Amino acid sequence: MQTSIRQIEYLPCWQGEVSYRPLAGGLTNRNFLVEDGSNRFVVRLGGDMPVHHIMRFNEQAASRAAASAGISPAVTYTEPGVLVMQYIDAAPYTPADVREQLDEAVALVRRVHTEIPHHLRGPVLMFWVFQVIRDYAKVLIEGRYDADFEHLLHCAAVLETAVGPVNLVFGHNDLLASNFLHDGKRLWLIDWDYAGFNTPLFDLGGLASNNGFSAEQETRMLEIYFDAPVSPDLQHRYLAMKAASLLRETMWSMVSESQSTLDFDYKTYSQTNLAQFSRAWTHFKQA
Repeated sequence: MQTSIRQIEYLPCWQGEVSYRPLAGGLTNRNFLVEDGSNRFVVRLGGDMPVHHIMRFNEQAASRAAASAGISPAVTYTEPGVLVMQYIDAAPYTPADVREQLDEAVALVRRVHTEIPHHLRGPVLMFWVFQVIRDYAKVLIEGRYDADFEHLLHCAAVLETAVGPVNLVFGHNDLLASNFLHDGKRLWLIDWDYAGFNTPLFDLGGLASNNGFSAEQETRMLEIYFDAPVSPDLQHRYLAMKAASLLRETMWSMVSESQSTLDFDYKTYSQTNLAQFSRAWTHFKQA
């Protein structure tokens, strides 16, 4: 079920006259800033997207748990396809901000992994990147997308073996810079579309690749997160998962080229991420 924009003003959670305007961003939903008298909220509208493994009940459960843990804004109302949160007057990070505040960002990610499970209620999903990649490949092959999926699936199989057994945490799984907000006092994390149980290496690989970390910054990130020097085994498994995160981002964009109606240059994004994956794959094999 998808709520239309016109229905925003009729949601039963408002206490006064409502005004709203669209917010920029959001590649899997539509976001609005709503004013209700003297209060401000963010409303996210979006239905389930099985092709991207997005189920809104899961996003809402993760958002409520993250709010309860003090990591994300308070959730004030939900219904199918609708998520209403308190507005935080905060600027989204850029990749340069994440690199500059690496220690704080990694500490927040670790809190996500360790604290949110204690606040979760009801069923939630698991996010296993290799299952996502295999499913995306089927969608793209059926849609006759022009890419060497035999090679990409071979790469994925090698990477999955290299990752090996994992410790499960509750991951955010979409650590773009714009999902970090700083209000001048502290850092927040938003947008839980892809949240689910996962290995911490996926979030760490995504954090590094999405925000342009240098090799030295990647080592620093791993040392902060695991509170120990980086062993050769950890480095090997981390590089495998980092490459897998880039392959998943590439195939996410490939699928979105034909599935999304948003005004975004997915084709260029696919090509950029495929090039990044190729470099990460080469680095993994040579390390």
